[in-house]
Formats: sequence, C-alpha cells, structure tokens
Amino acid sequence: MAEFHLESYLTNGVERIVKGIWKASLKNPTAGIFMLQYLNHNKEANSLRKRFEEEGQHIPPFLIASITTSCNLHCKGCYARANHNCFDEADDKNRMLTETEWGHIFDEAQELGISFILLAGGEPMLRQDVLRTAGLHKKILFPVFTNGTMFSEETIRLFAANPNLLPVLSIEGEQEITDSRRGEGTYDKLIQDMDELKKREIVFGSSVTVQKDNMQEVMGDIFLKSLIKKGCKAVVYVEYVPVNSDTTELAPDEADRTFMKNRLTKLREKYPELVFVSFPGDEKTSGGCLAAGRGFFHINACGGAEPCPFSAYSDTSLKDVSLRAALDSPLFRRLQDSGTLITEHRGGCVLFEQEETVKVFCQESREREEAVV
Repeated sequence: MAEFHLESYLTNGVERIVKGIWKASLKNPTAGIFMLQYLNHNKEANSLRKRFEEEGQHIPPFLIASITTSCNLHCKGCYARANHNCFDEADDKNRMLTETEWGHIFDEAQELGISFILLAGGEPMLRQDVLRTAGLHKKILFPVFTNGTMFSEETIRLFAANPNLLPVLSIEGEQEITDSRRGEGTYDKLIQDMDELKKREIVFGSSVTVQKDNMQEVMGDIFLKSLIKKGCKAVVYVEYVPVNSDTTELAPDEADRTFMKNRLTKLREKYPELVFVSFPGDEKTSGGCLAAGRGFFHINACGGAEPCPFSAYSDTSLKDVSLRAALDSPLFRRLQDSGTLITEHRGGCVLFEQEETVKVFCQESREREEAVV
C-alpha cells in the first residue's frame, strides 16, 4: 500500500472540492469565480513556500487559530475547558488579539504562502469581527470549526458573501449521542443549519470527535451517506484527547486506531466526493507529528504561538514578533531538533504523551530568554 501523505492529500482534496464547486456553479457564479481564482492563488502559495524552502526557511501550508476563549456550550469531555483555556465569557486575565491584530497575521500568512487557516475557539462565531476580517483575505481558505448553535440570517449571509469562509459543523453522530455530549436540541439545530447551507449553496464540512462509543457509527455508511445527502463536502475525525487520567478509557486504543486507519483507506476510495482527514492518525501515517511548524502550529486567542491546540505551551507571542519569527521560536526548534515530534508512541497525540518534555523545553526557553534580558 502506498504511503499516505497528509499535506499532499489536503492540497489535492481542497483542489478537488474547489474544481467540483466551480463546475457546478451555474446557480452560484460568485462562488464559482472565487473558487477558480483560489486554485490560482493556491498554486502561487505553493511556489512561495518552495522559494522560502530554498532559502532555508520551512513555511507550513496551514495554521490553526483559536480566535476566542469564549464558548456558549459545555460539551462533555471538553479539553479546552478542562485545561482552563475556554470560558463562558472572554478570559480577562490575558487580552485577546484584536480584529486588527488578526488582520496583520492573515496579511503576513498570505505573503508567506500559507493558504489554509483553520479558525477555532472557544466558539469562533462569537468573533464576527475576526470572521469578517478573514473573509477579506481571499487567497486563504478559512475552515471555521463551529458548534453550529449560533447560525443566524446574518451569519449565513456572511458565509454566502465570503466563499473562503467554510463552516465546519461539529457533530458526534446521530441525535442521541450528539445531544448527550453537546446538549439537548443541538442535533436538530445542526440538521437545520445543514439544510439552510445546502439551500444557499454554501460549502461546508463536519468535524467529529471520535471516542470508543461512537467510532463505528461515525465511520459507518449510514452516517456518512446522511452527511453527503445534506451537502457536506469534508469530514474531519479528531481522536478524543483525555482531559485527565480518569477519561483515558474514552480515547481510542491501538486496536481502534488500526481500525480507523484501515477504514479511512476504504472510505477515501468509496466516497471520493468527500475529503476525509483524521487527527492525529493521519500525522502518524505521514511520518510523525506535524505540529510546532512541521506542518502547522497553533495561535491561541491571546497571540501565543503553541505547537498545537492539545499542547498549550508557548515561549513566543505574536503580539511581540512576526508570524515568520514565531515559526523559528526556541520551543518549536527544540521540539523539531530533539526528534520529539517523530518519537514512537502508542498512536494517539505524541505531544500529549510527551507533555512533561514539552513543559521542560518551554521552561528552559523562557529561562534562557530571561537570562539574556
């Protein structure tokens, strides 16, 4: 079996979706024109990154940006709330990046050839100002990972007017399991949203947190065919990361991950109209963790440059340095040079398993910086 490469699959998958939308854009010529333009932008971005690579600087093809610490739901097993990175209202302890600051980050991302920025939270729909700013950056696709409970006519119009904003709705499977984790009525609201998005011909995807108890359902044909019927174009499977030692039994084990890997291979062949992505499973198959700048890194709501959302440690802030400089942060360099990102592990999130190592590297980096000052 040929080796799987996540970066190539994402690039080809996005282009495949874009071409399909363009061909079927008679009813929505605005989206069709944008998608055709984006194909050209994506080629330009690839050329830019290759040029930087030749100059000795690796630029990852995509970023993850958590644009708010606020969320309106209390989902069971939420990693962000358990680690005090998500709140009912904005965290006042650290100032979140402003709309203008995010705009500068998006500007630089375009200049560096980064053409794919995942927007998350908290609940990103609470930052309409940042979403509007993102919409202005037409050379970048912004998947917006949302719980789907805050769609309104205003937000629907925002997505319709900005085809580079792609809503990705979080769903846990069918109604029973979705509502049990996210709250009663959430499933019905998600279905309502999907119907409206399809009606308006707005491209969208779905994200699923995979645990032992929903794995068979969410990777099954019935569930996937229902998403396709609703108009879904991509499915992102995110393996559950335990919030503490008491919840480790919910996370997929090695046998489960083997099943997921084999099942994904079949699904990609069976449903070519869907893009399937699995984190962190696809990373391991692609030769190690892609965090800390290898394939992406995470910017938290206050500007901290972190290896990934599940490794919330930072020694560099984008309030103080450029995006390009953040890619060269001491913590990122240490994680890459030490081989930590390609450490053999049990198959889940390598940085979760190596949390103590990450903490030590981060502390040492801060101590060296303080000594220099």
